[in-house]
Amino acid sequence: MNTIGPRVRHLRRAQGLTQEDLAGQCNLLGWDLSRSTLAKIESQVRKVSDSEAALLSQALHLPVEELYKTKES
Repeated sequence: MNTIGPRVRHLRRAQGLTQEDLAGQCNLLGWDLSRSTLAKIESQVRKVSDSEAALLSQALHLPVEELYKTKES
């Protein structure tokens, strides 16, 4: 189950990044991520592996734990 999608969207927007920007950053890190796949991740349609979550956090310049935070944490 993809529980981090909405958090990725929130963090991406907070940094003023478009989906295209974040996908491009992931591509630079070696993950061939398209904007449409990122959209599916953010809308919880596509699952995210642990290694993909690590790359997303790197691209956002945040610790991976930030992707798993909830409003209560």
